[in-house]
Amino acid sequence: MALDQARLDAIEAEAEKRVLIMDGAWGTEFQRMGLADGDYESEAVAHATERLKGNHDVLNLTAPKHVRAVHRAYFDAGADFAATNTFSATTIAQGDYGLEDMADELAAEGARIAREIADEYERITGEPKLVLGAMGPTNKTLSLSPDVNNPGYRDVTFDDVYRAYKRQAAAMAPHMDMFLIETIFDTLNAKAAIKAVSDYMEESGHRRPILLSGTITDASGRTLSGQTTEAFWHSVRHARPWAVGLNCALGAGDLRQYVATLAKVADTRVLAYPNAGLPNEFGAYDETPEQTAGHLQEWAGSKLVNLVGGCCGTTQDHIRAIAEGVKGATPRPMGSNEPVLRLSGLEPFQLVG
Repeated sequence: MALDQARLDAIEAEAEKRVLIMDGAWGTEFQRMGLADGDYESEAVAHATERLKGNHDVLNLTAPKHVRAVHRAYFDAGADFAATNTFSATTIAQGDYGLEDMADELAAEGARIAREIADEYERITGEPKLVLGAMGPTNKTLSLSPDVNNPGYRDVTFDDVYRAYKRQAAAMAPHMDMFLIETIFDTLNAKAAIKAVSDYMEESGHRRPILLSGTITDASGRTLSGQTTEAFWHSVRHARPWAVGLNCALGAGDLRQYVATLAKVADTRVLAYPNAGLPNEFGAYDETPEQTAGHLQEWAGSKLVNLVGGCCGTTQDHIRAIAEGVKGATPRPMGSNEPVLRLSGLEPFQLVG
């Protein structure tokens, strides 16, 4: 479970020279495969209480060949990072399906598969391929009540969310290089995840850099829990993330102003992976790979970003176009401040105010 220091040193060097490439949407690629109910079923999850189609994390156990195929498609497209297929691999999220008992196994297997394919592509390309342990926001929020008639009510407590994330972190850690706490719509949920990850690392001694990615929900320019981009950054900067950024909810055209704001205030690398525009009346995304790549090429040319990729509606074709579009671009400088976290000679994790 020790850090692969050579791999981390290599990606650190690459980050100094160029804009790095994340992968794209997972649900979109699974939908394009036309998966059936049977792909989500097996004896291991036969005790589920709800229909499992759409619970993509289950595929880590029931149809891992499809998970491997998505990883390979994104690496073929030029990705430097593989996010694990573990967005909902927590006891809280899997509770909706009666699969709380499977959450740890889903998380561990998702990370193991990602490491397997990343290692395969490192051998093929001779380049570092990193695994990001993806930790989604869960389907419960700590800042808002689900009951409009009872504003003080919460479905879960901070400790509930903390424990769920800590279990997920421990399950994924043996196979991954960095934690990715993503699609943050409630910063209090993110704080539970940050504390869970930091406590796990402190107790186990298994240090991993952290990436954080928030979600601006609409044209208000705020997260669902009401924070502006600047407020979000100041609420999470104590985690000393290796990179911080924004993803989901908006297409690149609408997201740019918030990425620019973050680029002004953050003293670490900036990542961004927008949706392929906004969904149409059928819930599909119409923005072409060339359109998305054109936006991100401009962001890179304006030195707003260090890592780019795609979220909902993006495919391997989008990532290929993005990788080609930002090729040769100089990454966003981090200014006179020292980076929040260096991978080389990684110091023991410590929260700072």
